[in-house]
Amino acid sequence: MANIAWEINHAVKTSASPAFAWKYWTTVSNWDDPPAQFELRGPFAAGSRGITRFPGQPPIEWFLREVHPPSTATIAMPLAQAVLCFEWRFDDLQDGGSRISQRITLEGENAELYRSQVESAFAANLPGGMTKIARAMAEAHAPQTDAHS
Repeated sequence: MANIAWEINHAVKTSASPAFAWKYWTTVSNWDDPPAQFELRGPFAAGSRGITRFPGQPPIEWFLREVHPPSTATIAMPLAQAVLCFEWRFDDLQDGGSRISQRITLEGENAELYRSQVESAFAANLPGGMTKIARAMAEAHAPQTDAHS
């Protein structure tokens, strides 16, 4: 699958260290995006499968396509002759914090069939969702940092 029908990128900074940010994000129980509920079956490693549940809807299946600790991971959501991918990247900042970026792509033969639905679901919500997780990481990291001061 090479034809990208739609793509969006966003990045945020957090005061959490890169190692902490990676550990926090790869703990699926930290994924807080109500009303969605997330479940990972197996370790956070390439090939592991997961499910996203929304009230009153059938479960959405996905899998970890690539995982390269502690810096990148790609979640793939197969669709009929298309795939929706969420590529996450964690980079070190000079101040000890992290830059977290996400690239969402929709590709495949039938990608255009899903484009408007995917765009409406993610275009407006991606910046706020990433800001929310960056803030949660910083808050969870702060007590550990304070304890070592």
